[in-house]
Amino acid sequence: MESKIQSNYTYMGRTFSDNSTAFSDCNSDCSGEFSTADPPGRRILISCASDNDDLIRQLVSDLDSCSIDEQKQAAMEIRLLAKNKPENRIKIARAGAIKPLISLIASSDPQLQEHGVTAILNISLCDENKGLLASSGAIKPLVRALKIGTPTAKENAACALLRLSQIEENKAAIGRSGAIPLLVNLLENGNFRGKKDASTALYSLCSLKENKIRAVEAGIMKPLVELMADFGSNMVDKSAFVLNVLVSLPEARAVLVEEAGIPVLVEIVEVGSQRQKEIAAAILLQICEDSSVYRTMVAREGAIPPLISLSQSGTSRTKQKAETLIELLRRPRSGNTATRTSDGSV
Repeated sequence: MESKIQSNYTYMGRTFSDNSTAFSDCNSDCSGEFSTADPPGRRILISCASDNDDLIRQLVSDLDSCSIDEQKQAAMEIRLLAKNKPENRIKIARAGAIKPLISLIASSDPQLQEHGVTAILNISLCDENKGLLASSGAIKPLVRALKIGTPTAKENAACALLRLSQIEENKAAIGRSGAIPLLVNLLENGNFRGKKDASTALYSLCSLKENKIRAVEAGIMKPLVELMADFGSNMVDKSAFVLNVLVSLPEARAVLVEEAGIPVLVEIVEVGSQRQKEIAAAILLQICEDSSVYRTMVAREGAIPPLISLSQSGTSRTKQKAETLIELLRRPRSGNTATRTSDGSV
């Protein structure tokens, strides 16, 4: 884990800081991935302990080398410099590394591409660099790496896109570059880290309506429901957070019901952790507010008893949502609309 994600997340009326477990930080280099016994490792250790401006300038120059091996070496050392010393992130960007690193992302050499992607991620951990990365054309190459890169390159590309998406105007550009279906694919088919990184990026990107639509059209509901149904996946909370962002769309609610999401959400309210119960109840409330049909389906799944329990044990905001939902479920079936009594926030 390299750095805390800048954004805070709102959950059940409370703001969680960056060390919240709702969304984990995006990883980069694995500890011990590069041996400190190797010459590059020793060079990095020395550079971290002393002034390294000359080293950085030399490494940036080496990125344009005609030798792929020299490019790999330079990109690897830059990614480690940016990982190990936060002030290096600004120095590396100011030394002109961003454009040659972006060029490396387009390389046909998988390892060179991976080093380039990860160096970009590490540089993006500095807020000052995020705008420069986007304006330098990093988004489309990162999306390409998300499509054809190694598993590690895909994961780090997802994290880098997350960082860039923390500038609001970048969210549309990332969505329009084709990132959303690729992130949905990573959510569904990636390893555990890939799923985490994809869910975190999607959570950020889907605050924008057009990206919500893209995510639903890309089939996000199926993996979200499957992950929420699997308590051993360690993805229940993260998937529910993403789902809560999406269900403000009527088409998202319809697909959720088609994917048998209601029984899964009711089960979470019944047997999940306190936080899982709260987020599931918030999602169910959004589903039920405007549809007597969905209210009937939720009630038939046996939601009222666990909601009563939640209304007696949750936070004040959770109790209010649970009580509102219970009232809706007990309402005689008439019409398809109800007055909105809460927002979709959690």
